[in-house]
Amino acid sequence: MGKLYLVRHGQASFGADNYDVLSPMGQQQSLRLGQYFKHKGLHFDAAYTGTLQRQTQTFAGICEGLGTALQAQPWPGLNEYDSAAVIAAIHPYKLEKPNSAEMYRSHFRLLKDGLTQWMAGVVSPKGMPSYSEFVSGVTSALDHIRKNCDGHVLLVSSGGPISTAVGHVLSASPEATIELNLRIRNSSVTEFAFTPKRHMLVTYNTLPHLDAPEHADWVTYA
Repeated sequence: MGKLYLVRHGQASFGADNYDVLSPMGQQQSLRLGQYFKHKGLHFDAAYTGTLQRQTQTFAGICEGLGTALQAQPWPGLNEYDSAAVIAAIHPYKLEKPNSAEMYRSHFRLLKDGLTQWMAGVVSPKGMPSYSEFVSGVTSALDHIRKNCDGHVLLVSSGGPISTAVGHVLSASPEATIELNLRIRNSSVTEFAFTPKRHMLVTYNTLPHLDAPEHADWVTYA
């Protein structure tokens, strides 16, 4: 039986002109996770990442912490949905950069509404696949790993694909998958056990590498 570690990218640059870059905190989170894996004596037999910059930067930070030159296979199906396109599909007005708690809450309320409509096929966000195509991109990676890998496998992606993977394994509703998505933390670890026939959820959204009191303020969501 193999074990798949699904890691959400470290904190990105929410509110900046380019979100798809790790913040300094995101870089620290990724490095710290690699150090934790090294401390646990964890060796990865294979690795996969999406092709977004924040995902590949997170993988690089993990490798630095591990002290290994592990190579990852890029898998575009693990890329995140375009949250700006999702929001624009239901709110066709330019949003100001969030600079207050209420503006952040408003942003995520719009995102939740947009995701609900996208998943139901009500809207088609510009430049994005349909929801069924998005799910297929994620499950294609799971199927490939299940059929071709054993031992310990690392997968670095984003909140949307990881929550979709969990929802798929648990046969969860779209509404439950959205709730999983909006609560996943940066650099969190989700574990699946897998056989050639199926994946099984072991843990979800854990932060074992940030358990110490000195890392309490390293816990982030965006």
